Amino acid sequence: MGLSQALSTAMSGLRANQAALSLVSSNVANAETPGYIRKTSVQVQMATGTGVQTIGVNRTLDEYIQSQLRTETSGATYASTRASFLSNLQSIYGDPSSSSTLEANFNALTSALQALSTSPDSQSARIGVINAVQSMAQQLNATSQGIQSLRNSAELGLTNSVSMANNALAQIANINKQLQGSVGQTAATAAMLDQRDQYITQLSQLMDVRVVPGNGDQVSVYTMSGVQLVGGSDAAHLSFNAQGTVTPNTQWNADPEKSTLGSITISYANGGGIDLVASGSIRSGAIAAYLELRDKSLVQAQTQVDQLAAAMASALSDKTTGGTAAASGAQTGFDLDLSGLQSGNIIHLTYTDTITNTQHNLSIVRVDDPSVLPLKDDATVDPNDKVIGIDFSGGMGSVLTQLNAALGGAGLQFSNPSGSTLRVLDDGAAGLADVNAASVTTTTTSLTSGGPELPLFTDGGYPYSGTITAYGAQQTGLAGRITVNSALLADPSRLIVYGASTPAGDTTRSDFILKQLTSTSYSYSSSTGIGSATSPYKGTLLGFTQQFTSMQGSAAASAQQLSDGQDVVLATLQKKMDSVSGVDIDEEMANLLALQNAYSANARVMSTVNSMFQSLMQVL
Repeated sequence: MGLSQALSTAMSGLRANQAALSLVSSNVANAETPGYIRKTSVQVQMATGTGVQTIGVNRTLDEYIQSQLRTETSGATYASTRASFLSNLQSIYGDPSSSSTLEANFNALTSALQALSTSPDSQSARIGVINAVQSMAQQLNATSQGIQSLRNSAELGLTNSVSMANNALAQIANINKQLQGSVGQTAATAAMLDQRDQYITQLSQLMDVRVVPGNGDQVSVYTMSGVQLVGGSDAAHLSFNAQGTVTPNTQWNADPEKSTLGSITISYANGGGIDLVASGSIRSGAIAAYLELRDKSLVQAQTQVDQLAAAMASALSDKTTGGTAAASGAQTGFDLDLSGLQSGNIIHLTYTDTITNTQHNLSIVRVDDPSVLPLKDDATVDPNDKVIGIDFSGGMGSVLTQLNAALGGAGLQFSNPSGSTLRVLDDGAAGLADVNAASVTTTTTSLTSGGPELPLFTDGGYPYSGTITAYGAQQTGLAGRITVNSALLADPSRLIVYGASTPAGDTTRSDFILKQLTSTSYSYSSSTGIGSATSPYKGTLLGFTQQFTSMQGSAAASAQQLSDGQDVVLATLQKKMDSVSGVDIDEEMANLLALQNAYSANARVMSTVNSMFQSLMQVL
């Protein structure tokens, strides 16, 4: 080996040492930088057989752990978002030991009613009941408002998340574009790969993603369901059509014409697009959590308090009157007085199909908005009835036509002998059907009806009858609108006096209110999450309240446990990732010492060669 070759070899060693030192310096400087991947130089022997050459930069990355980390990041964000919202929902329901909970207010109301039944003539006892009823209504109002505030926060969260996702997608595509055509990996390209990984991690916090490597340093990004988000230098664009203030009546629907809440759509440069909510394409991350909360968990919570409000109102104002036996020749049945029937009220009819000896229960619901017909069987809580909606807006003649058309084939005949009387008869000698029972449930609207029933609670001043219109069921959002009857506030004596001849000290009405609220059992819709469609929960109002508050408490605790578990998994994977890809200062210092020694050695070689050159020149 000549002196020139020795000098060239030493210089290549110095250049390699300088490149490696630069990377060590960068590693140490970025030891605490989130997402930074440790880098090392890639060195090979020169083709001439002497010297060393740096051909690139290597990122010490375990792509399998990185993929797992992104998956668990999505899961952890989903779990923590749900846990936070459900914890806030539990706060809205109140601490069980607090006096500002639904259960505490309900118990205060029953205590006030007991005091009133003991001292019906006491003005203070009457005022006590009025105050307790108002507190109960106000607690329902506040609970409903709190639930809708959380839904509104979820809607806002979706708006912000979509904006963040679009930024991440654009940055990923932009870095892909910058990396196109790059040959080998330099420190600059390695830095861009770190940045791209950071944006993908940000995206994984918002939704579940899958990264597919392409040629060179290109990647494509998909949701786990297969929807492409980034392809090379092209990024899809997400849109969220926020609908403004969220209320109990604003509901998401797969049909855009019926939906009153925003949906997320993805659009591509070629003009194609997908509704990501309708297709269920986002299954994890913050966006999935916001959608689940806005459209399911919090909707169910609203349904629970609405069901309680509706059950309380109906328990006191509903009056069921049995039909009067009627006959026409061989035909027998009942006469029903429909004079007090309001939209949403129900005619109950039981008949037996004598051919099959099968008994049928019918719930004939008064409807004044024909656009909602036909009604589904879940319009009532009873799992064993057949629901038939009848449009009453056209008068009694139209009602008879609809009923005979719907049930004439079953052997039943409907007529109107006089006034507002509805007569239902079997088919007499034909013997196809027997009418077993008939009754009508109406909503009492007067405080002086002559009976104990009363409209203690109103729907913002209007009677609650369970009406169904094109805008939805009256029950929806009732907890936020429920108020105490203003006529009762003006005259608390109506808690006792229900007619012109009510005796002094009569506790009929107060006892009725107390019984209906404390000991009478009711059935509740399975949409509350308690019971099922075939076996609905049945219990007292207090029992139902305890059921759904306990359910929400359990859901909040379970969500927090899941979040804590996901955090442990995420921390474990992050630790593994750091051990492989993170910067170890001690290791870098050891590398620095080795590079220092190598640099000194190469410099010593150059110094020696220089001395030899000088000696040679002196000889010449």
